[in-house]
Order: sequence, then C-alpha cells, then structure tokens
Amino acid sequence: MSACVCAFILTSSLLAVVSGALGPPTNVTLKSRNLDLVLSWDLPEGSPHGLSYSTEFRSAITAFQPACRNITELRCDLSLFNISIYGNYTGRVRALLGAHRSPWTASNHIVPDKDTIIGSPSVLLMSHHQTLVVSIEDPKFILSSLRNVFHSVFYNISYWKMGQDRELRRRDRTSQNRMVLDNLDPWTEYCVQVFITTGRTPHPKDSPWVPAVIVLVVMVILVILVVLVVLRWRHISQFLCLKDVVPDNVTQTLLAPPESSMFLAMKNSEPIEEINHQ
Repeated sequence: MSACVCAFILTSSLLAVVSGALGPPTNVTLKSRNLDLVLSWDLPEGSPHGLSYSTEFRSAITAFQPACRNITELRCDLSLFNISIYGNYTGRVRALLGAHRSPWTASNHIVPDKDTIIGSPSVLLMSHHQTLVVSIEDPKFILSSLRNVFHSVFYNISYWKMGQDRELRRRDRTSQNRMVLDNLDPWTEYCVQVFITTGRTPHPKDSPWVPAVIVLVVMVILVILVVLVVLRWRHISQFLCLKDVVPDNVTQTLLAPPESSMFLAMKNSEPIEEINHQ
C-alpha cells in the first residue's frame, strides 16, 4: 500500500506577505540634476513579484502631499508636482501588493538650487585654418535656466593635442558661449574639454539679515504707535467717551426748583379735553 502526500511550499517572500509584513522599499534617495527633483528607491528585501509603489513629498513648511501613485518603476519625478527650486524637500515611498501596504520609508532632504548637479554643456567644434571655434550651449534646466539661478557662469576650457600629456594642456576661461582657440598647429587633432563653474544667486531667505530687518521694522512701528497713543490719549478718551448733548431748554426744565414759576406752571396746567360735537 502506498501513500501520497502533497505539500504546498511557500517562499519566504510570499510568507512575509501572507503574514502581513510587506517589507518597505530600500535606499530611498532624493536627487536633483539640472534642477529636477527625482525620488528613487530599490526593491524591498525579499520582495515578491507584482509590487507597485506610492510616493509622497513635502517641503519644510507643508505637510506630505501625494505624488506618483500605483507605479511599478523605481522612481518618481517630483518636478511634475509644482515644486519651488528654493524649497527644502523630502520624499517617502511605500510598497503595495493587493490590500497589503508596507511602512513608509523617507528620503534625505534636498534644496534644489543648492544641491542640484549641473550637467555637462553641449559643445560644438569648428576648425578654420589654425583656429578652433568652440560653441557652448548651457545645459537645459527643468524648472528654470542656468543663468537665472546662478549669477555668474564661467566655462573652463582645456585643450590639447591628441596623445599629449595632461601637464601640457592649455587652459582658458570665458563667460561667453563662443570662444576661438588660435595659434594651433595645422594638420593636428585636438581634444577640447569644457566644464562649468558657477556662483549661486542668493535667495532672500538665505540672507541672515532679512529676518533681523523685519523684526526691527515691526518694533519701530510698535514704538511709534505707543508714543502716538500716549501723546493723544486725551483726545482719544474724549472720542471714546462721547456724551449726549441735551438741549438747553430741557436742561433748564429738569433742573428747575419746585418753587420756581416754571415748575408751578407745569404743575397747575390741566390737560385740555377736546369734545367733538357731531
């Protein structure tokens, strides 16, 4: 007689989901390149197939708000969600599988205009006799432009003959998008390298003296108001405590002594009845 035994084997990842412990995404990172803002992450440890993700983000002065929902890729472009290049942002993401939700995993903080990585410029070379014309195009920014965010932009240009040692490279610097390299050897192949150096345009919130000026202005206004109230208090109190103006004849009647002729005349006066004869 033989016996047949069947067993259903669960993987560790599926066991985790069945137990309700769906793992959170790992290595959640917020980065900026050319003033974009991208939240990225890795799969949860021991993750099952079929996961989707929901993301949220917030600034230093706002609550979390939804971003990408029910996506399957491991990134979300937060630049599409009305952000400011001067904001201080953080993001978070959680994994979804059916009715299961993992805990949120938060990212690092980032300020785009301070922390963004500037991409390489586009470079076009044109040779003419013993000169080389270098045309440079700024990298495309997502939320602004290079020269709006940075008050100074310089192109550092290195050029050398093919195969030449690094120590023999010639260097130049310009703030223009076009530069001519002259006195070059004819019939020689040259290599050109361009990289950008910048100086960031300060935002008003970055200036430490701005809050102090605001506080000083408010204090001056308060002092001026207090001085005005003290100097004009008599007029202000009269204005706030107005008395009703009583006509002179009413005042004389009310204040007349009982023996006065006015009082007696009022006392002895009889009401006059009118009789209508029909």
